[in-house]
Amino acid sequence: MPLPRRSGVAAAAILLASGLMTACTPSKPDEAFGQKVRAYLLEHPEVLLEMSAKLEQKQASKAAAQGRAALNQYRQAIERDPRDFVANPKGVVTVTEFFDYRCGYCKLATPEIIKLINENPDVRFVFKDFVIFGQDSEAAARLFLGARDQGKSLELHKALMAEKSLDAAGALRIAAAMGLDVEKAKATGASAETTQHLADTHALAQALAIEGTPAFIIGDQIIPGADMNALTLAIANARASKLKAG
Repeated sequence: MPLPRRSGVAAAAILLASGLMTACTPSKPDEAFGQKVRAYLLEHPEVLLEMSAKLEQKQASKAAAQGRAALNQYRQAIERDPRDFVANPKGVVTVTEFFDYRCGYCKLATPEIIKLINENPDVRFVFKDFVIFGQDSEAAARLFLGARDQGKSLELHKALMAEKSLDAAGALRIAAAMGLDVEKAKATGASAETTQHLADTHALAQALAIEGTPAFIIGDQIIPGADMNALTLAIANARASKLKAG
């Protein structure tokens, strides 16, 4: 079992010393008492380790509770924003992915995501364009959102993700090769509505403390990174909960 981080031990020491002094310190500084505390800690260092573990556990529990509260607060925006593209819209288990078209890990995960969507019609999959890798990423996201009403969103998403060094010109070339109305998609993607949509997604990610891509949300769980095993397990658990609830 790995030892707690040094910062946790230091914090525990401070808490222990301050707690003892608060409870036991007389009105005037007592140097002898401080020496006794120090001697005890030197003789029993495991106390600091125990306190550090408790402190980290408490902090982790608090962070988890805050995370669940944030997910519940923004549930509608996470799962039901009508501006987002949704695959399997009638699915009963909802997964939301925050992604960027120039994110290498997103690209690696995409074939598994497409397979998951195709093989699990009960999984409702929400796509969130979280632009964090610059202008080319934004250009691709605007094109994707702008082409949403042309009926090839999943195919376009897959193709954009398959392009290793995607840039704005490459995104347009891919869309044109698919037979999409590129000019219409560009116009819609450049609209104030799309700009607001991207800004709202960015703000949502910040509110949920999501800083990187990909990030998946399912129920009360945020899964950072391309951890497909964790995602598959979370889907199975959510499906089982739905069945149990009737």
